Parts: sequence; structure tokens; C-alpha cells
Amino acid sequence: MQKLVDGIHRFQTDSFSKDQKLFETLAEGQHPLALFITCSDSRIDPNRLTQTKPGELFIQRTAGNIVPAYGSVFGGEACTIEYAVSALNIKDIVICGHSHCGAMAGLLSPEALEKMPAVQAYLQHAEATRRIIDENYKDVVDPAKRLMLTVEENVLVQLENLKTHPSVAAALARGQLKVHGWVYKFETGEVFGYQPEKFHFVPLENVSGVTDEERRSLPPI
Repeated sequence: MQKLVDGIHRFQTDSFSKDQKLFETLAEGQHPLALFITCSDSRIDPNRLTQTKPGELFIQRTAGNIVPAYGSVFGGEACTIEYAVSALNIKDIVICGHSHCGAMAGLLSPEALEKMPAVQAYLQHAEATRRIIDENYKDVVDPAKRLMLTVEENVLVQLENLKTHPSVAAALARGQLKVHGWVYKFETGEVFGYQPEKFHFVPLENVSGVTDEERRSLPPI
């Protein structure tokens, strides 16, 4: 806890003073560039990863970057998505999975979650991911490869869940919203984006539709 308190003091005396005008501007309202949905994992820092400043990302974090399908539960996820699209007029939504995801490891080994009923229940929103891996990747036995495939497939499953939210479906139909699937390997700094034309994830700089501005925000590989 002391490390957190010390960090607050350094923020107030150093970081805040350097960007005081920015923080004062934020008091007037927010106009984020995108809704960034990612895992609760402490190893992911969305703002550092995308090199964005306060006010530029609207962030939702859940175990396994899960997005429950609309109507399955009316919790913080549905509220955050609806507000981002309907009130903030977000133009892009990113669902970003990551390497070594504990939630996805639990999905593959449910026996490890016997004493965590809440986690077990929440992972039901990724049941389609589990079935895809079990039934379509029977030949993949290497644990590391199987976990990474699970991470990737889960991003795609959650994108489909995202599209069941009425605000998202309507904005997509109007052509005023784009959704993106990313996977971040924190041990290498690489970010991969799903390319529908190729049916797999490729280095983000190679994904069609990525702007020069987005490329410049990518971490070095």
C-alpha cells in the first residue's frame, strides 16, 4: 500500500503539474477516441500500450475481456457499452485479449476453479470459446499453443457477443461504428489484429484499415 501512496504523491508533485492544463480541460467533459475492452489482468496497461493520454480511452476491464451477450446480465458491462456508444458517440470498439490469460486457462481447466464459483459462473459467457477449442482443435495438444488459440478464439466470440447489444448493432448498421479484435503478447510487446479476409490474427501494422496514426501508436516490436 505504501508504494501506492508514494505514487500518488509523485503524481501530484510531478506528473500533474506537467499536464495541469490537460487535466483542467478534462473537467469540461470527455471525448474518448475508442472504447477499449480488455482483461482485468494487472500486466496490461491500455494507455501505455496505445500511448494515449487521460481522456482518450474509455476503458472496460473484465476477467478474460468477456462481454456477456445482451440480456444475459444487466451489469456494468452492458451499461459501459451503451453509454460509450449512445452518449459518447464512440466510433471504434477494441476487444483486446492477451497472452498467458488466467481466465482462459481456467476455461480450459475448470477443475482449478472449484473454489471460485463466481469465476466459474462468469466464464459461462465464454462457453462458446471452450466448445470451439474442444471440438475444432483436438489436434493441438501443446498447452501454450492451446492457451493462445483460446485467447484468440475468445476475442472473436466476445466480438459476436458485443454485436448483440442494441446500441452497437444499430451503430454498426448505420456505418458509424467499427469493432476490432486484438491480441497483445505482453512478453514481446507485439499486438495482433484479426483480419477477416485472412481468417486469422496478423501483426497489427499489417491489418487493412489501420491508419497511419494507429500505426504510430503501436509499441515497438
